[in-house]
Amino acid sequence: RIVFPNNGKQRRDWDQDATFCSGNRIQTTKYTRFTFFPKNLFEQFHRLANFYFLFLVVLNWFPQTEVFQREITMLPLIVVLLASMIKDAIEDCRKYHFDEVINSSKTRVYDK
Repeated sequence: RIVFPNNGKQRRDWDQDATFCSGNRIQTTKYTRFTFFPKNLFEQFHRLANFYFLFLVVLNWFPQTEVFQREITMLPLIVVLLASMIKDAIEDCRKYHFDEVINSSKTRVYDK
């Protein structure tokens, strides 16, 4: 580790170089507030079962293949997607709060 205690020019050079390096913050969350819905839907439809239920919903919108009412066919897909979204949101929120605890904790630095 390099330490510049109030050393004018070297300190300015270090500050310029440090802007290109990443910090020590830990981030284990998958989503942000803006990317939660699209990313989660993308991940949900990678599961074959969800894609199958979506196929049944689309198929049921055609009058020739309609078996049940359209809303009833959509119900299992919506319930599964909502339950998975709620579970993922709770897990991601817990990860965010744990990251904040870790990132704001005090540490000791041992110099050689």
